[in-house]
Amino acid sequence: MKTAEKKMARALRRKGLSINEIYPTLRVSKSSASTWVRDIELTESQKRGLSLRGHRKEDVEKRRITRLTRENARRQVVIDKAKENILAVSKNELFLMGISLYWAEGSKTKRSVVCFSNSDPRLIQIMKKFFKDSCGIPDEKFRGHVHLHPHLDSKKAESFWSEVSGIPISQFFKTSQAHNRASKGGKDSLPYGTFNIYICSTELFLKIKGWTEKIYSSLFNSRT
Repeated sequence: MKTAEKKMARALRRKGLSINEIYPTLRVSKSSASTWVRDIELTESQKRGLSLRGHRKEDVEKRRITRLTRENARRQVVIDKAKENILAVSKNELFLMGISLYWAEGSKTKRSVVCFSNSDPRLIQIMKKFFKDSCGIPDEKFRGHVHLHPHLDSKKAESFWSEVSGIPISQFFKTSQAHNRASKGGKDSLPYGTFNIYICSTELFLKIKGWTEKIYSSLFNSRT
């Protein structure tokens, strides 16, 4: 038995502390703290103090929730208003959007392969539409590749990304399951990992390079 902890728990209880205040202070289980002090009778004054503290905590939590609700409502007003600035996305806007996203996130090292990687399902869908509608890539030319932590469900991840991308699992490369150094030891914030869209095409790789260079030169009057 933890004699010292029990003695301290009883002393704290006699001072009018609650079980929820005692057990984390002593780093013992709640059940142990409760057992050690259950025979100690609190004074009426101490009981009123516990009651008031409990109400104060509840009031603080209610105010916090109300504040967050109001803040989220104010934020949503800004978001909804901003949506009015965007009408239908034209074919040319999709074309420029896809080029820009690839410029930011796409692979530039494998000259015979176009590869876009991301964990955001919406970006994967946008890029798939760009490759298909703007670049004219047929369905059978798409390949998918899932990167996943070893302890996560690869089948579930493959099914998820197949549904998101519209690429059949039969056209996926074998899923890679390994720890990422940047996220090792962290929480499972990406239960489905990240997804790569692959297109084996030197011509498309070179076209995207030309498109990005033209966008830059158009903006800054560069001779390149």
